[in-house]
Amino acid sequence: MHTQSAPDEFAQHLTDVFRLFGSISLRRMFSGYGIFHDGIMFGLISQDTLYLKADAENSADFKDQGLSQFVYVRQGKFIGLSYYQAPETVLEDANEAALWARRSFEAALRAIASKAKPVRSQHRHET
Repeated sequence: MHTQSAPDEFAQHLTDVFRLFGSISLRRMFSGYGIFHDGIMFGLISQDTLYLKADAENSADFKDQGLSQFVYVRQGKFIGLSYYQAPETVLEDANEAALWARRSFEAALRAIASKAKPVRSQHRHET
C-alpha cells in the first residue's frame, strides 16, 4: 500500500536535483505532489513527470522546446494549468535545475503579485 505521507522516490530525488536552487518541500496534491520553495508552489509532479510554473514571461522557454502543458480532466473537460513539463536537462544537471527553478519561482511570485494588486478603473476622477 502506498502511504500518503512519504513522498515517492522520484519526488524525494528532486530535493537533490534542486539543491543549487535551495530547499524545497513537497506536499501531496492531485494525484502527485506540489513542489514549494519558501512556501510558494513553483512546480508539480504528476505520474512521475516534473512540471514547472510558467507565465507570459517564461512560457516561450517551454514551448520553444516542444514541452507540453500540464492538463487534467474535470467533468469531461480538459483543463490546462500554467505548468509545463520540465526539460530533461533539469533532471540531469543541477545548474540547469537551479536556472529553471528560479524562472518558475519568479513566475509564481509574479502570479501572487498580480492577484494582490487592487483592481482599479483605468480612469481616475478627482474632485
